Amino acid sequence: MISVEEALAHCLALAAPLPAETVPLAQAAGRWMCEPAVARRDQPPFPASAMDGYAVQGNPAAGDSFDVIGEAGAGHAFSGTLGAGQAVRIFTGAPVPEGATRVVIQEDVIRDGDRITVRSGADSGPNIRPSGQDFRTGDSLSPRRLRPNDLALLAAMNIPTVQATRKPVVALIATGDELVMPGEDPAPDQIIASNSFALKAMVEAEGGEARLLPIARDTEAELATVLGLAEGADLIVTIGGASVGDHDLVGKAAGLTHSFWKLALRPGKPLMAGRLNDVPMLGLPGNPVSAIVCGHLFLLPMVRAMLGDPAPTPLPRMARLAVDLPANGPRAHYMRARLTAGDGLPGIAPFDRQDSALLSILGQADALLIRPIDAPPCRAGDTVPYLPL
Repeated sequence: MISVEEALAHCLALAAPLPAETVPLAQAAGRWMCEPAVARRDQPPFPASAMDGYAVQGNPAAGDSFDVIGEAGAGHAFSGTLGAGQAVRIFTGAPVPEGATRVVIQEDVIRDGDRITVRSGADSGPNIRPSGQDFRTGDSLSPRRLRPNDLALLAAMNIPTVQATRKPVVALIATGDELVMPGEDPAPDQIIASNSFALKAMVEAEGGEARLLPIARDTEAELATVLGLAEGADLIVTIGGASVGDHDLVGKAAGLTHSFWKLALRPGKPLMAGRLNDVPMLGLPGNPVSAIVCGHLFLLPMVRAMLGDPAPTPLPRMARLAVDLPANGPRAHYMRARLTAGDGLPGIAPFDRQDSALLSILGQADALLIRPIDAPPCRAGDTVPYLPL
């Protein structure tokens, strides 16, 4: 058996970044921008008023008066030049008139017809945003997965399209005679296929495109037929059938070359990876919790790597243990756990029941507490690593 770290390295070696495509900005949310985006203008492109008020010259004091000679609004600049003793009514975002050095906010003046007088105690700030205060032409946004805030920045940079990595297509194949789809009428010896739905949601939340294929029954012909439906996928993921039983046929599929099989992990020992007819393939365990935990540890990093993320590996966080734990054995244990607010670090407590078939426990968990191979006993209050769920 190999370690989680070794298995993840093998998985990532199978997952090369996909080609780029041009994506309109309106469709770029959640996409991985794989080339820097370069600003095509300054922001703001001109000195702009930060407040509603009056643009004037100099640093007026209480009692100073000015003649109002015009108005400037957002998208409507004042075309003249401001002289001494003159003011232009101005609104937030409007270009500051030539000759103006300060915007006196409207609450700090008394207006009488076309004349204003500065009140006592007026704000002394210039209230002008200089040209290029936010960014300048040629500034760039580095590659990243695009958030809503990034889209606003790109739009302000006058960038209508981005170069984004093509979404990886992930084919999900549940295997086993014991499975039926939700809503069907299972026989007394059958169960409902559940893992695929969690994995599909996980892949899509990470920026991939998931294809849910039919259940593959426990015959070589049936498995070959369903695997054939995965044509065109960038990653094939099977669920179940990767162990050593007589009906576990995935590992014997024609055209499959193994990178590894079995690792020192709880839950998830019967995991395999390789290539099926040169397409990256990941074989997840059939137990629901095992499949989903391994999805977090291996499937999602492969999706991130295909998107071009330079750091696709899950990053553990630290928490303070709420209970004593015994020494761990020869397999790393990713325990389903619950976090609580703490002073500084959060608290973490594993559930008492850790059976890999208990989806109800996984549904209550918001973390995986990591117990390394042969870890010594831990006491309440010790700092331990975890992965958020």
